[in-house]
Amino acid sequence: MSFASSRRLTTDGAKLMLKAAIAKAEAIGIPVTVAIVDGGGHMLVLERMDGGRFHTVHSSTTKAVTAASNMRPTTTKGAQGQDLDTLHAIGLSLAAGTDRWTAMEGGFPIMIEGECAGGIGVSGGDWQQDQDVATAAVDAVGATTM
Repeated sequence: MSFASSRRLTTDGAKLMLKAAIAKAEAIGIPVTVAIVDGGGHMLVLERMDGGRFHTVHSSTTKAVTAASNMRPTTTKGAQGQDLDTLHAIGLSLAAGTDRWTAMEGGFPIMIEGECAGGIGVSGGDWQQDQDVATAAVDAVGATTM
């Protein structure tokens, strides 16, 4: 078989996710940046809320790309799910590229019917707040994070 069908996140779907993420961040009371990428790690939507720090643009984007690439939430585990100490986590980021891999929590794959259709990254709150904002967005389109 030379070709396979695949699911993809539409721009409208990404905008719906963005709206849900911003609503959750406003409910928590934190200004965040939300980045949503397609399954290949290419940007679909990005928004930095008023009051959001400028460095969160890069960190949220990297979280989204990492989650889509690894097809799992961002964490201090390696690509195969192995535990990484600080030195190896930094080394992996340097080897992959600091715009392609991060160990910071707040990134999730956007899974639909077992396929990764993209990734979302949130930055601006503490790690739990970033995760809560991201999962609210994924839930809004009926996708999962695993």
